[in-house]
Amino acid sequence: MEYEKLLEKAYEKLPKARESEERFVIPIADVSVQGTQTTIKNFSQIAQALRRDSTHLMKFLTKELAAPGSSNDKAVFQAKLSQKIIQQKIESYVREYVICRECKRPDTKLVREDRLTFLVCEACGAKTSVKSVK
Repeated sequence: MEYEKLLEKAYEKLPKARESEERFVIPIADVSVQGTQTTIKNFSQIAQALRRDSTHLMKFLTKELAAPGSSNDKAVFQAKLSQKIIQQKIESYVREYVICRECKRPDTKLVREDRLTFLVCEACGAKTSVKSVK
């Protein structure tokens, strides 16, 4: 009887699993190049689809693309960049900061504790440290 009570208590502490049948699809970047500037027109939609703060995504992209940039609804980089390269960097961001390493689901959030950042899965409850974006 004691075991069943402990088991019930443990189940209560687990996060409520999301039962979504839809498959997670990484958004495709809508990129345009004008002179030496590259613009991601759907930048805010990408950040929303990934459920991440747009400033975090922007910091990652400026570092990875080695190009200064700014963002609001769109992201503007001061370099000529191809759509393929930008898409690869977004996919790399998703692997590092969105997908759970245990259950491979995108139902995660970034939690900052002290000076460390953790990827916390809302589906399985896993907690993994991730590199901070500077």
